[in-house]
Amino acid sequence: MSILIINIKELINTEKQSRLKVCGKDMANLSTIKNAYLLIENEKIADFGSMEEIDINQFEGNSDVEIIDAKNRMVFPSYCDSHTHLVYSGSREIEYGDKIRGLSYEEIAKRGGGILNSAKLLHNTSEDSLYEQALGRIDEIIKLGTGAVEIKSGYGLNTEDELKMLRVIKRLKENTEITIKSTFLGAHSIPAEYRGNQSEYVDLVINEMIPQVAAEDLADYIDVFCDKGFFTVEETDRILLAGMKYGMRPKIHANELNYSGGIQIGVKYNALSVDHLEFTGDAEIEALLNSETMPTLLPGAAFFLGMIDPPVRKMIDAGLPIALASDYNPGSSPSGNMKFIMSLACIKLRMLPEEAINACTINSAYAMGLSETHGSIAKNKIANVFITKEIPTYEFMPYAYGSDLVETVILNGKIV
Repeated sequence: MSILIINIKELINTEKQSRLKVCGKDMANLSTIKNAYLLIENEKIADFGSMEEIDINQFEGNSDVEIIDAKNRMVFPSYCDSHTHLVYSGSREIEYGDKIRGLSYEEIAKRGGGILNSAKLLHNTSEDSLYEQALGRIDEIIKLGTGAVEIKSGYGLNTEDELKMLRVIKRLKENTEITIKSTFLGAHSIPAEYRGNQSEYVDLVINEMIPQVAAEDLADYIDVFCDKGFFTVEETDRILLAGMKYGMRPKIHANELNYSGGIQIGVKYNALSVDHLEFTGDAEIEALLNSETMPTLLPGAAFFLGMIDPPVRKMIDAGLPIALASDYNPGSSPSGNMKFIMSLACIKLRMLPEEAINACTINSAYAMGLSETHGSIAKNKIANVFITKEIPTYEFMPYAYGSDLVETVILNGKIV
C-alpha cells in the first residue's frame, strides 16, 4: 500500500541531496516546500514536491494508493531522540521533593538515591513487567512524534540485570514500529558494594559484562558516565577501548556536572556523540571541531535539575553541529516529549526554531548513526513522518510549548 499526502501547507526539512548533518550557521537554514505533496511507497519516501508538479488523477481510483488530504496541515520528519533511558521500573517522584528542597544530584546519589534507587527497583522487577512498562513509554513517544529512539541500559549495574535491560530493548526493537538503537551503559554509576573499590567494578564491566553483551549481540553502542563523582577519564578510556574491540562505537555522558575531560576522550575514540555538555569551554569546542562526534544537548535534564545551560550560541558560532535529545529517564528528565525539548532549546538555550528543528531531526539522527535513512524528507529515506494539526507556521511548534500538535503518525510507511 502506498500513501500520497496532498495539499500539505508546508513540508518541513526537505532535501534534494541528503546530508549527514547540519553544522554551524547552516543550522539556521530550513528547507521547506509550501503547498506540497509527499508520496510514500514500500516504507520509503518515493517523491515529494509542489502540488503544481503532480498529476493527482494518475492516483485516484487506484486501490493500492491511500490518498490523505492534509487540508493545509504541515508534515514534519519524525523526531529522532538519540539519548534516553526509558527502560526502567517505577518512578522517582519522591526525589523530586528532595530536589525542590535544594539537594543536588550528587547529594541524592550519595544517599543511595538517583541511579542506585532505579537499580534496586529494576532488580526486583521481572523482564516481562519491565517490557510492558517500557512499551507504554514507547507508545507515548510515538504519539508525540518520535520515530527513532536510542535506549540505554545502566540501571542494572550487575551483569544479570544489565543483560535483562538489553534483552527488553531487543524485544522492543522486534515488536514496535519505531526505529530503536541500543546502548550498553554498565558504567552508569558505581554500585554501593563497590564504593571505595571502583576499579574492581570497572574490571567487572570490561571482563564480564562487555563480552556477554557482545555474545548476545545486544548493543549497538557503548557509553560511560564520565563526570565528577562517577567514572574518571582513565576508567572511561579502558571501558571504551574494551567495547570497541567488540564492535561497539562509543557514546559518552560528558561534562554534565563539571569539566571532566569526557568530551576529549569521546573525540579521541571517535564517539558518535558526546552528551549533556553543560560545562563546555574553548578546549572542548576545539576538540569537537573537525571531528565526527556530534555534540548532543539534553535541555530537559538541565531544566528539571535547575542546572546551568551549555553555551550553545558559542558552539554554533564556532561551526559545530548540535543535536537535541530528551534524556527520558525517571530521575532527571521524566519526559520523552521532543516537541517540549525543542521549546526548551528555543526558550532556554536561545536556539532559533530552525536550529531546534534541525537539531531534533537530521542531527539527532546522526547522533544515532541513522542520518542516511532518517531525519529529513529525502527520496529513499524511511517514511517516518507526522502530520500536524492546523498550525499557522512551523515556528508555532516550539512556540506552543504545552500543546499536542501531532495529528497523524506514519512510521515505516504505515499509519500507526
